[in-house]
Amino acid sequence: MPNILDTIGNTPLIPLNNIAVPNKCRLSLKIEAANPTGSMKDRMALAMVEGAEKAGALKAHGTVIEYTGGSTGVSLALVCAVKRHALKIVTADAFAPDKAAHMRALGADLTILKSDGGRQTEKLVKDMIARAEAIAAETGGYLTHQMRNHDQLAAYRQMADEIWAQTSGAMDCLVQSVGTAASLRGLAARLRERKPDIAIVAVEPAESAVLSGGPTGAHGIDGIGAGYVTPLWQDGIADTIEPVSTADAKAMAARLAREEGIFPGTSTGANVVAALRVAARMSAGAHIVTVMCDSGVKYLRDH
Repeated sequence: MPNILDTIGNTPLIPLNNIAVPNKCRLSLKIEAANPTGSMKDRMALAMVEGAEKAGALKAHGTVIEYTGGSTGVSLALVCAVKRHALKIVTADAFAPDKAAHMRALGADLTILKSDGGRQTEKLVKDMIARAEAIAAETGGYLTHQMRNHDQLAAYRQMADEIWAQTSGAMDCLVQSVGTAASLRGLAARLRERKPDIAIVAVEPAESAVLSGGPTGAHGIDGIGAGYVTPLWQDGIADTIEPVSTADAKAMAARLAREEGIFPGTSTGANVVAALRVAARMSAGAHIVTVMCDSGVKYLRDH
């Protein structure tokens, strides 16, 4: 019987029309806000839960546990509501409160940790992981463990197939921000199968540019920049890495809303800042694709 999970994926690809792109390049955004919870994480949440079900690690009406800044938790809450699993989420006050409200509305039970002044740090992420692992041990529930979960990679390979079809293979570069590294890894692997010389660019917070070899630090870009090199990251995933500051990411998110009518979260702002820098280095007329990771509706209290 059809349900809301059937609407995940097959999201549109939309070019920027008003923000100038250097070198007459074309910059298109994969509009993942079109997924049912307004986030690309719907794809990976469904893949992680169904992977556990198929493996027998998650039984009918079981309990799912995850640590999350919010979008993964909202997506898991959607999937678990439909599939009738209980969900226990560990999150923190560093992330948009709208996400916590959304998770609760979908039936999730939340544990909220205190952060360092509302900023995301390596310590906060690792504290969230430790608390989720403790809850899993106490309850016997299934920890989806997004930082290590390989089931989600298939969801992003499917997303890459959509992008390839939507561009008719006429794309030269993919730009994507790094949280767990799963989306960049899945997208890059599949696109390189299609076009081995495609340019892959990773995006991270400038304040915590660990992938670029910098020190860990605190930043305000929800959903990316764990503050350490995550287990799913692999050397060679990206040809280049672009650090983007929180201020620049927020400013671009505001521009996208006001100039393009595309209302995104800050990770999307970071993606577009990086993509415009990349366009300035590419050949004239190149087609760059990046991702609208989620909707700015999740961050209204930040505006």
